[in-house]
Amino acid sequence: MSELSGKKALITGASRNIGQAIALKLAAAGCDLTLSAQANADGLAETASAAREQGASVATILSDLGTADGCAAVLDCALEAMGHIDLLIHTVAIRPHKAFAELSFDEWVKVRSLVLDSAMHLALGAVPAMAQKKFGRVVLFTGVGSYKGSAKRAHISAAKMGLVGLARGLAKEYAPDNVRVNIVSPGTIDTARANPEWYGNSPPSADGIPMGRRGHVQEVADATFFLLSDASGFVTGQTLHVNGGEAFFG
Repeated sequence: MSELSGKKALITGASRNIGQAIALKLAAAGCDLTLSAQANADGLAETASAAREQGASVATILSDLGTADGCAAVLDCALEAMGHIDLLIHTVAIRPHKAFAELSFDEWVKVRSLVLDSAMHLALGAVPAMAQKKFGRVVLFTGVGSYKGSAKRAHISAAKMGLVGLARGLAKEYAPDNVRVNIVSPGTIDTARANPEWYGNSPPSADGIPMGRRGHVQEVADATFFLLSDASGFVTGQTLHVNGGEAFFG
């Protein structure tokens, strides 16, 4: 039996790609799940069905995490379905590429709200209760591009790097309460791209990756599981880079 068996996990962005892989990994480990997605009802239902086949109890909700009300709805769904939250895995992001000189403040706020503000709302709704129970694990997601810097993505990088500051602050504040908060930063991963206009029609190249290939979503899920498990018991406030050697950060 997995050490995480019976734990209650809230996973955002669970309708596809990395969020879906994490959900199925935790279902196999015996966790109960609340899964959210922005609008992909079919994908969310597919994830939930596969998780239930592994014996997990699963609740689902479609909600816009770019709003405080949307975050509150997800938290309410999780608490109603599971009673409490042990594991918070927040994968949601948006990556609309745009030259900085052409960026409007509303566009800046849209990205920040979905990436960073949502993490604050979800953490505020989950972490203090974790501290009261003396157990909690939080994993947030950035990406290699935010660390390296990328043209036409300044607004995205700013929001994602804000997650690093949030994780470090929470890690310091709640470490005495056995709540660990960490970051996973994927590199170039073999995800399905829902918005090809942001990336071009060809899949991301493996050029510049020493391992000679893109990463797999399962490898990111495995890294996430490590940060949730006792194997990482002395790890908090850290960023785990899963990028095949694409870039190194001290």
